[in-house]
Amino acid sequence: MSIPSSWVRPAIWPLTILALAFFCEPLGFAGEPQWLEVRSPNFSVVTDAGEKRGREVAMRFEQMRAVFGALMTKANVNLAIPLQIVAFRNTKEMRQVAPLFNGKPTQVAGLFQPGTDRSFIMLDMSVENPWTVVFHEYAHQLMNGTLPGGLDPWFEEGFAEYFSSIEVDGKQARVGKVPEDEYLILRQLGTIKIADLFRVQQNSQTYNESGDHRTTFYAESGMLMHYIYDNQLMAKVGVYFDLKENKHLGNEDAIQQAFGMSGPQFDKVLRSYIVSGRYRYYAIPNPANISSNNYAAVPLSAATGNAVLADIHLHSRDHQEQALKEFQEILKSDPNSAAACRGLGYAYLQRQDFKNAQQYFKLASQLDSKDPRVHYYSALLMARESGFGSGADLPGLTREVETSIALDPNFADSYAVLAFAQSAAGDPGKAIVTMRKALAISPRNENYIFNLANLYLANRQPDQAITLLQALRTAIDPELASRASATLAQAQQFQQIRQAATDEPGAGVILLRSEKPGGVDNPHGENQVSGDSAKPAKPQTNPGAAKFIRGILTNVDCSKSPLAILTVVSGMKTWKMSVADRNHVVLIGTDQFSCDWQKQKVALNYRETAEGEGSIFSLEIQ
Repeated sequence: MSIPSSWVRPAIWPLTILALAFFCEPLGFAGEPQWLEVRSPNFSVVTDAGEKRGREVAMRFEQMRAVFGALMTKANVNLAIPLQIVAFRNTKEMRQVAPLFNGKPTQVAGLFQPGTDRSFIMLDMSVENPWTVVFHEYAHQLMNGTLPGGLDPWFEEGFAEYFSSIEVDGKQARVGKVPEDEYLILRQLGTIKIADLFRVQQNSQTYNESGDHRTTFYAESGMLMHYIYDNQLMAKVGVYFDLKENKHLGNEDAIQQAFGMSGPQFDKVLRSYIVSGRYRYYAIPNPANISSNNYAAVPLSAATGNAVLADIHLHSRDHQEQALKEFQEILKSDPNSAAACRGLGYAYLQRQDFKNAQQYFKLASQLDSKDPRVHYYSALLMARESGFGSGADLPGLTREVETSIALDPNFADSYAVLAFAQSAAGDPGKAIVTMRKALAISPRNENYIFNLANLYLANRQPDQAITLLQALRTAIDPELASRASATLAQAQQFQQIRQAATDEPGAGVILLRSEKPGGVDNPHGENQVSGDSAKPAKPQTNPGAAKFIRGILTNVDCSKSPLAILTVVSGMKTWKMSVADRNHVVLIGTDQFSCDWQKQKVALNYRETAEGEGSIFSLEIQ
């Protein structure tokens, strides 16, 4: 199955700005700081603030990770996307990576910058408390890598607010302090009814548009989470979500059954809690095994440190052009900088300059063959060169991405790229297993869910695809939601056709190829009968029976619209297959019918109308 245009990759370089003020200082690297990397069991901290502060930052994040696991009762806490933490020694250096406002760098005590291949947290170590502003977004990343989808925005934002107020020192974590501004906001603006708060979704106006309603939503969600923890109601929250998702109860009924009170009663209880100004917070001892004494601290060259800054710029919306020049300057002074070669290759990849990207990825791999990012980028390059189609160098792509996975088995997107290669090679069953590994690491990634649904369709499992697509109709991305709805309609129609074919007397389905259609062991997809490849398969001749065939689509004749005649070669035989209306045929693996398809692997459900001719009722592009 060719990966359709709907094999979605998230937009690159989104940015979360966490605090703003204005400065007029120009950008530029600050002298030659002494960079070093501190590595703890789960984090990498690059800093020029000294080894002691670097160890402190690494230990603080290890502590916060452990606190998250305790709050969510999770033994294993994952990050779906690798995280790089950079701790700057002063505000002047922090401004080098700050987002711009009216062309000027903004002042930020802490900054979280997400990406599809790498996320960054930057901290100004010269300020008193750089932690709070990044922990809200860090909590979202932990939830993305640990919890399944289906949780409502009030829970997501409420927990992130609750998590962001945690105080951690060398001995304990103090959990549950309520920020003063939440009291002030809710006393001034009032509260939203609980039933209405619970109805807010990611695509709701309240959640997305700035203003008093959105401000109240965040503050009340945070306060509600404090109330839930203070009164030990998390188990009842689980019951509420179960009633909503599995019993399909409405908000009011689910609230009543889960919490033992109506929505209006819950409103009064929460208002009383807010007015009282009383809350509990809890001291959680730091796990005994968290100690910065065992962390490795390695000095970095100036070129490597500057490459980290250039990498941040490359993933920033405001500094991409600057990043390209910075990588080039680094390589002038140090041609053997593997990090700069990798970064410059990725910069060219984002520009669709595949030739230069390949050149620098090759250099980076020669300089550091153990870098998983280089192998992942190289595989991604091969996929993008082919437009995520079957024309990619699948053996080479597979080699690169499998090497990346061996070096870093916890990066979800490597599995997603491998699933593409397996699917393009004609083995959707294997691709399904691999894509499910990506989802196990990043269970909330809606793009992965959509791609998994397409793989199920390619593997002729419409029931599983329909389950996934129904959930995606309310996806955060409106375009993805629209595609999911359209694909759902096709999957349901395909399901009905399969059922009708099964119920029809004499109906038969044949497979005109080896036991593993289009698998790695048969990359060219020739249609053969297992055990007798020299003989062409002979299709059944029962008129009107539903049949199945795989082959190579060599030509599409659309001269008599809306009729289309497809020439399909299967084994040693050429078929003329008709589509009565190309705008209303069931399509799998593509969004729309194309009259320009050539040399395209296809799978067809059809009814034979004459010798070597048939009428198509579903068409799968592979």
